[in-house]
Amino acid sequence: MNRTDRLYAIVEELRASAPGRRSARSLADRFDVSVRTIERDVSALQQAGVPIYADTGRGGGYTLDRTRTLPPMNFTPAEAVAVGIALGRATEAPFARSARTALLKIIAAMSAADGAEARELAERIRFLVPGGEDDRAVVPAVVEEAVALRQVVRLAYVDRNGTETERDVEPVAFVSGARDWYLVGWCRLREGPRLFRMDRVRRASLLDETAPVRDFGEMAPRVPDLVAHALQLG
Repeated sequence: MNRTDRLYAIVEELRASAPGRRSARSLADRFDVSVRTIERDVSALQQAGVPIYADTGRGGGYTLDRTRTLPPMNFTPAEAVAVGIALGRATEAPFARSARTALLKIIAAMSAADGAEARELAERIRFLVPGGEDDRAVVPAVVEEAVALRQVVRLAYVDRNGTETERDVEPVAFVSGARDWYLVGWCRLREGPRLFRMDRVRRASLLDETAPVRDFGEMAPRVPDLVAHALQLG
């Protein structure tokens, strides 16, 4: 069993045992690896967002929070790969990091046979990236959080002339252009709606302030103009 298959199998073992616990030793015996290997595998799953919790002491072990995982799913292998392709194309999109953990949860919720077939099929899918293409900017996690929590965010933003300004922005929505992602928000510096291109955000920090509710529908008619003039407006 390779490591990828073992990671999915560990999740299934913990799901079947939940709310009971499985010790690192019992998992090591189950997969014929060392306790240290199991500890590294569980750590990798936790970092990927799988809700595994550890209790120390006698009777302790690893447990999976079933309320935060998916029940067994009836995705076909082809359907799972189709979802994986869509998520794989979202590397620079908002919440791309969450997309990766979502895919892990989807595969882990499939039957062992279907999951293995999906992973085998995925090996026959490749993305061709044209040589010399610039890497697109990934949406900063702080900006994602600002939109998700509707919290005012402070941006260090660079305009087309290279001038950096500090903006306190009330986030409203993300919009996608032909190549780039933008944050639509109410800019307190400019006292109006603005688009902020993600590759021009140098720093971002959340402020301890909930943004007022602003209707994207009211801003939407202005979005095409804002996109067209985003470079000039800065």
